[in-house]
Amino acid sequence: NLDSSFATEPDSSICCQQLPGDVLRLEMFMIDCAIGIHCFQANAFVEDKLVAEAELKATFAPCEKSRGNMIHQTAIVHEGAQIAEGVEIGPYAVIGEHVAIGSGTTVGAHAVIEGWTEIGQDNRIFQFASVGAAPQDLNYKGEKTLLKMGDRNTVREFVTINRGTPEGGGQTVTGNDNLLMAYSHVAHDCLIGNQVILANSANLGGHVTVDDFAILGGLCAVHQFARIGSHVMISGGSMVTQDIPPYTIAQGDRAKTVGINQIGLKRLGFSDEAVRDIKQAYKMVFRSGLRTEEALDKIESELKGCKELETFVTFIRNSSRGIAR
Repeated sequence: NLDSSFATEPDSSICCQQLPGDVLRLEMFMIDCAIGIHCFQANAFVEDKLVAEAELKATFAPCEKSRGNMIHQTAIVHEGAQIAEGVEIGPYAVIGEHVAIGSGTTVGAHAVIEGWTEIGQDNRIFQFASVGAAPQDLNYKGEKTLLKMGDRNTVREFVTINRGTPEGGGQTVTGNDNLLMAYSHVAHDCLIGNQVILANSANLGGHVTVDDFAILGGLCAVHQFARIGSHVMISGGSMVTQDIPPYTIAQGDRAKTVGINQIGLKRLGFSDEAVRDIKQAYKMVFRSGLRTEEALDKIESELKGCKELETFVTFIRNSSRGIAR
């Protein structure tokens, strides 16, 4: 993309007439390069006589994805990294030795991807994100642990995602189509499903599990080892210390369940009958005064045929931290 506005004014001392049939020889060499702008000295000769000269400045458009990678010249990519075709890496990004990035993924300026990190296809990692850094665990001594990211995830500015620890299973995993908004944090050994949203500054402690379609509001925090069920909505600013059962809404300091996520369920295509059964099951567990086991037994005996309730009952039965009431 040459910008002719930088061309110098013609010098009358070197101008002469060129006629059809003359051989014009053009010579151009780079004299400077800074922040993506290249400066060239260009000279034109007829035989050995200089007939025109100019100073040109240019920027270079990247190639199309189908023609290979687009790695900015200021990015630092370790020669051992595995970069698939069609990956874009922005200015001053740093890609470590053990990183593998799938095709179609873009990495923004100043982002850092390090450690033993596997990133799938068509992810979008924004500027200043930190992906695959060592876990924030005093017991971690540099062992080989993993971060695995699926496809089509969006990782916004200043998001931090840590690798796993040997004691916690050795890997942090995120699924597909998740949105991690600015400043959110995913600690070591977390397991995140598909189509999960972490709003701005949502924080997950170590070993947290977040199931599919859950939404965590801004500035909420989840205690380590807690579990967030599928289709859960957690209000902004909540402090989650116990497990949140599927299909529910939770809020507050030491978050409590306050109802079912009815609007979210309907938006995702749950039938009216399924929503009705989920609401009834919720009332049995949280409003009937029955002990938890009695309520779950009653759900299984009275609300047969609703597959969504199998998920609800199994989640509560398997809770080790206890459910937020």
